[in-house]
Amino acid sequence: MSSLRLLSSAARRATSFTLARRGYADVSEKLTLSLVLPHKSIFSSQEVVQVNIPAESGDMGILSNHVPSIEPIRPGLVEVIEASATHKFFVSSGFATVHPNNKLTINVVEGASLESFSPEVVRSNLQEALKVAAGNGSEAEKMEARVEADVYEALQQALSK
Repeated sequence: MSSLRLLSSAARRATSFTLARRGYADVSEKLTLSLVLPHKSIFSSQEVVQVNIPAESGDMGILSNHVPSIEPIRPGLVEVIEASATHKFFVSSGFATVHPNNKLTINVVEGASLESFSPEVVRSNLQEALKVAAGNGSEAEKMEARVEADVYEALQQALSK
């Protein structure tokens, strides 16, 4: 039996099965956010009003009562807006998971506060990566340098905002 038919059959048999009712975002309700790397948490808060993420499908903002979803994240800026402060983080890639009950988990491979990056160092590293990508190295070295350049370009753009 296919998994879809199995699920729909089980849903029909369940006596207490109800669909969650969606409402509109309410800024008086806050998000609980966890922004984590594989080896540590870099930010968590229960007072988040909005989170803007660089989703693969395009930039998106997440407010309370957002539909549960999983979004792949591309290199870019994660902006966390609380009532009293805004925090900016640059992340390389990962996933954002919007859970029911206003919980958001962002799991990224690498990430750091935007303040910890120097525009001059980023510019220099970008130029070096582009040089390697266009050079005479192996295809693997060129592809690795192209990925590195893509991340530095995204970081440079985030720093200019």
